[in-house]
Amino acid sequence: MSIGRMNRRQRTVTMTVLSALLLAFVVLEGLLLSSDRIQTHLEIRNMAPSWSHLFGTDWLGRDMFTRTMKGLVLSIGVGLTAAAASVIIAMALGLAAATMGRTADRIISWLIDLFLSVPHLVTLILLAFVTGGGAKGIIIGIAFTHWPSLSRVIRAEVMQLRSAEFVQISGHLGKSRWWIATRHLLPHLAPQFVVGVVLLFPHAILHEAAITFIGMGLSPHQPAIGVILSESMRYLSTGMWWLAFFPGLCLLLIVRAFDVLGDNMRRLFDPHQSHE
Repeated sequence: MSIGRMNRRQRTVTMTVLSALLLAFVVLEGLLLSSDRIQTHLEIRNMAPSWSHLFGTDWLGRDMFTRTMKGLVLSIGVGLTAAAASVIIAMALGLAAATMGRTADRIISWLIDLFLSVPHLVTLILLAFVTGGGAKGIIIGIAFTHWPSLSRVIRAEVMQLRSAEFVQISGHLGKSRWWIATRHLLPHLAPQFVVGVVLLFPHAILHEAAITFIGMGLSPHQPAIGVILSESMRYLSTGMWWLAFFPGLCLLLIVRAFDVLGDNMRRLFDPHQSHE
């Protein structure tokens, strides 16, 4: 059966398996490959791609396949952490807006509108700069700039859940807001958490690479994808195309795989589209 003829659930399961295998391959390769291959070896510098060096070597003789895999591991770690932190913020504020009264709702809605009115890449750069850059700065920047849209979705879903019969009965029985939130609302938001992380993950990776590319992200001494792409710009005019091509292609493959997976998961959990 071709992917085009699969229903939504089958496509989502297929994409989940393929994305998980891709992620596992990259992480295992990045962790298992010897760090000696990214040390300076001037005798093999500027080599084009070959069987011994699949992605070629750079001007210092460092193996580009190893650098790319280790850089992707860094990007995946930063991306997952930042995406999860951003989703937690979105869920906490969305839940608070829907359950803590009109004042809290107005304040949080104003914050959402404020963050959405400013290009989040600009805010991300400012936050990364203020927090000192590095992995910590990027994670904080992404976490505090990517939550508004999801928070608005969480708020709307919680507002609908509050009118459900089982929630109304709990309220009439004298259960506290905290009890209702933890026993009834949060379990129903678990799918939103998973979908939110998967949807934000590719954006987080791309923004990490972009911020690092302009010199405000990860350390230039780390084999980060943004560092690799930034360094390769100086050598493209000399014909060393492989320095940017393979790292950029691998980054785009991971981003695209999880972007498609996230879109299928979102549609799967949407009651209006889940049976397509």
